[in-house]
Amino acid sequence: MISQWQLRAAFAQRLSDMYGREVPAYTTLVDVSREVNEDVLRAQGADAERLGSISRVTAERHGAIRVGTPAELQQVARIFGALGMHPVGFYDLREAAASAIPVVSTAFRPVDGAELARNPFRVFTSLLTPADPRFFDADLRARLENFLAGRELFPPELLALADRAEAAGELPDIDAQRFLQLAVQAFELSPEPVDRAWYETLERVSAVAADIGGVRSTHINHLTPRVLDIDELYRRMTERGIEMIDTIQGPPRWKGPDVLLRQTSFRALAEPRALRTPDGEVISGALRVRFGEVEARGIALTRQGRARYDALLARVDEEAARRPGTDRADLARALWAEELPDTEQELAAQGLAHFTYHVVSDRPGAGSSPPTRLDELLEQGWVRAEPVVYEDFLPRSAAGIFQSNLSEEGTRNNDQEAAAYDSAWLSGVLGREVLDPFDLYEEQQNRSLAQVARALGLDRPPR
Repeated sequence: MISQWQLRAAFAQRLSDMYGREVPAYTTLVDVSREVNEDVLRAQGADAERLGSISRVTAERHGAIRVGTPAELQQVARIFGALGMHPVGFYDLREAAASAIPVVSTAFRPVDGAELARNPFRVFTSLLTPADPRFFDADLRARLENFLAGRELFPPELLALADRAEAAGELPDIDAQRFLQLAVQAFELSPEPVDRAWYETLERVSAVAADIGGVRSTHINHLTPRVLDIDELYRRMTERGIEMIDTIQGPPRWKGPDVLLRQTSFRALAEPRALRTPDGEVISGALRVRFGEVEARGIALTRQGRARYDALLARVDEEAARRPGTDRADLARALWAEELPDTEQELAAQGLAHFTYHVVSDRPGAGSSPPTRLDELLEQGWVRAEPVVYEDFLPRSAAGIFQSNLSEEGTRNNDQEAAAYDSAWLSGVLGREVLDPFDLYEEQQNRSLAQVARALGLDRPPR
């Protein structure tokens, strides 16, 4: 029997192999990521593994896919449910992007700590929003919804196997192999000719809309390895002649602890595609939709910490607008140094980041009674704090990656009122709860504090 985490690990590996064959620059990205990680490990030793073992970091991937209808998204949830992956977080890229990106998103991932340690594969999954009149007028919406209703992304056999795997938590080997074969095939780039006129109609609204609704299939849009030094990776990729996007999205590189998520990518490649002209002729063309992304993960911030991060981003925007020509990264570093603690201890003390807490078994001076306050337990060496890795995404960064790989900004009519989408709506579509990432991190931290209280004989968890 093949368990869910083994299915997840095998799916991630097969997907990576397939994407490497289709997009060779991705293989270069993986190779350079591995080289950088090995160099960082040699230079920093155990400190390099503060946010995850090198085996986990090396194996880590997240993918990104795009679908067109709530029904398609529900089917995706069944496939990822078979892999022990749950929808976590609601991301509205329509509001996070300066250009036209008419999608809302969630991320499917494991949520249990042990499952994340075994294999933390995630898939950032975006849903097209035809009901938003800022992007699609009534006529185009009707045509788009009619087109999407006429396609089938996932064969019934794949969905049936997925339901069995989710219900049982495993599959017999022969069924597991069939499930993996069908699942990987579902995300390959289709050779079917693309209707050029229809694709270009949607592309005038948004290249993302064309990638989703202009074709009769879906595909992996990008795959993302994890790297321990994203700035060094950016430099090495550029040296190899790979064209990278202009910036690294997310927090700046600074002297303090890494927090949240930093991302960058190489630019979307013009890939050969068969195009069907209005007179029915099939010609050779090229579409630019797929790219290779890389990420560096930091410490998960609390709600309070995230609010401070968002406020700092807004201040960087204000300063950059007031002082055109100033380097944004320099502005961000200066503000971060003013407004954020530069040690893990202070992040914890101010309630800005999440940690798990563990009793120190070989603490000297045993025999005395432990204090009841968390800061005193830490100062006196009763417990140690381990940072909780940020497992999720940032809407502005995701939108920035999407934008950086678009050749045109598309169109958005801001005189129209936006269609309402939120986490509750998405939960209803999926028929399963979209989990709040802040709740997951808080639960993880609270469980560790409860264990500390039991181990030390305290009446209540320390605060």
